[in-house]
Amino acid sequence: MKHIVCTFTLIFGVAAAATTAQAGCTAEYKAKRDNPLELFYDVATIDGPCTVANATAQLKAQLAGRGLKLLKVMSVREQ
Repeated sequence: MKHIVCTFTLIFGVAAAATTAQAGCTAEYKAKRDNPLELFYDVATIDGPCTVANATAQLKAQLAGRGLKLLKVMSVREQ
């Protein structure tokens, strides 16, 4: 009986950890566009680890496609 309870506890723990890992995070950032100068403040969803370095890498690529330059990642929060 103890073995079954331990097995179910382990399975539930792994499932909960997988759900938490997929939750993602949000990053607040500032960006700009030149000619004419436009400043932007926005929040974006980031995949992968919730770190400023990861958010910076992803946002630079996303914003470049829109003709924007990332100025600063203000904060990163798990959802």
